[in-house]
Amino acid sequence: MKLTTYFGERERAGGRLLSDALLDLYGRHGVKASVLLRGSAGFGARHRLRSADLLTPSEDLPLVSVAIDAPERIDALATEVRALQQSGLVTLERALARPREPAKLTVYLGRGEGYRELCVRLRDCGLDGATALLGVDGTVDGERRRAGFFGPNGGVPVMVIAVGAGAAVARALESLPDAPITLERIRVCRRDGVALAEPEPRAGEWHKLMLHSSDHAAHDELVRRLRGAQTAGATTLRGAFGFHGDHEPHGDRILQLRRGVPAVTVIVDTPEHVERSFAIVSELTRRRGLVTSETVPVILG
Repeated sequence: MKLTTYFGERERAGGRLLSDALLDLYGRHGVKASVLLRGSAGFGARHRLRSADLLTPSEDLPLVSVAIDAPERIDALATEVRALQQSGLVTLERALARPREPAKLTVYLGRGEGYRELCVRLRDCGLDGATALLGVDGTVDGERRRAGFFGPNGGVPVMVIAVGAGAAVARALESLPDAPITLERIRVCRRDGVALAEPEPRAGEWHKLMLHSSDHAAHDELVRRLRGAQTAGATTLRGAFGFHGDHEPHGDRILQLRRGVPAVTVIVDTPEHVERSFAIVSELTRRRGLVTSETVPVILG
């Protein structure tokens, strides 16, 4: 199972930063893998925008933490996470045992374990897209791996999110490194301007939309529009490397600054409002971008 939390960088629990409290908790429980990701922009239920692009540098960027392990361990972890986190959003998702049509494959590995090569391999296997997200903190088999200002940070976790048809995911699984993975059922809704499917919201179940794209103007506008539409929450995560559609895998390059790197915007919304959010996403991805949807159980929101 996968436990995901969305919160702000300055949020605290028991007199300390919530991010530190969560990662210590993951370490004490010895979870198989966890990663803390720092977003570049986003908002939650109170619709307060957190962004690295404001004129004044933000000291309260959005954070996302992910922990994966066996169901019994994650269930125990979820109870303690709810006690720590008084606001924000917490989702609890069950992974698939084998690929289905289509699926989201997430691989957890260290920065020094070849995430760029992995993205290229995933493209060769025929997946629709993959984005490598660099963690700033995390655990591997219960051991804390926090990024520092100096040093290679080779053991700090990286999360590679890939999506594609079940057959392509099955091919990828045969060539993956020995690393923790999760598989989740999704719908691929849009691919470089082509409409393929629409979300299927169910009463009482929240929905997650994800936009994979290197068009940062689209991500920025998407967060702004969704906030104005009173969407429950959205977070943009800038990747380090990846691809979507027929585009070549790419990442940071000299003089490119940040504008061409892959990014993912994660949108979590109620079943009553997900169609409105999807309409905004569709309008902003008329030409480019990979859009997926999935149902997510929310235990705090």
